[in-house]
Amino acid sequence: MTVSSVPATTQPTAASTQSAAAVNNGLAQVADNFQTFLTLLTTQLKNQDPLSPLDTNQFTQQLTQMTGVEQQLLSNQLLQQLVTQNQGSGITSGVGLIGKTVTASDATATLQNGAATWEFAPASPPASLTASVFDSSDNLVWTGALAPNGAGVQSFTWNGANQSGVQQPNGGTYTLQVTASDASGASIPVSTTLQGVATGVDEVNGQTMVAIGQLQVPLSSVSAVN
Repeated sequence: MTVSSVPATTQPTAASTQSAAAVNNGLAQVADNFQTFLTLLTTQLKNQDPLSPLDTNQFTQQLTQMTGVEQQLLSNQLLQQLVTQNQGSGITSGVGLIGKTVTASDATATLQNGAATWEFAPASPPASLTASVFDSSDNLVWTGALAPNGAGVQSFTWNGANQSGVQQPNGGTYTLQVTASDASGASIPVSTTLQGVATGVDEVNGQTMVAIGQLQVPLSSVSAVN
């Protein structure tokens, strides 16, 4: 269920549906067994030997066991309801991002309107920076040097042209790789994020995913909203 412009209703996953069905079946079986237990107990009381009456301790123990099973199934049912409510709240939170520019932890972006934008952050001030853009088949499309601008979060926008200057079609997904080194040539770690307009929200295997162009990223990876 992908949301594009209107709030969505939460659809239960296959796993949650099966779990709820198992709990309901268990409760039905407990009810049947409990009725059978009462019927047998009543018959036994009516036909017990006055000289050897029913052991009340054994009766109490059996009744307690039946009640314990019923309470466990009810607890499982409550937990399932809580999980479903939590999934619904995740979708609700994601819907609020639709139409806004978001930043998420991911190195892949979609080429839109002739451009793709990433954010990257060198761990320390680099002496040299090189950016490389790869297509969805891991083919190098463009590479070039970037002007070092210290450590911390920085933005890079690719104009969509390959190394020969040919403009690539919109809608393609591309991955940015930034390499950095210090004055001695030692490598510096660089983290990469993507930036774009959130276009939808979806529930995938119990996880809320936000659509940014043709990509889907976990809601938990969204670090900024503009």
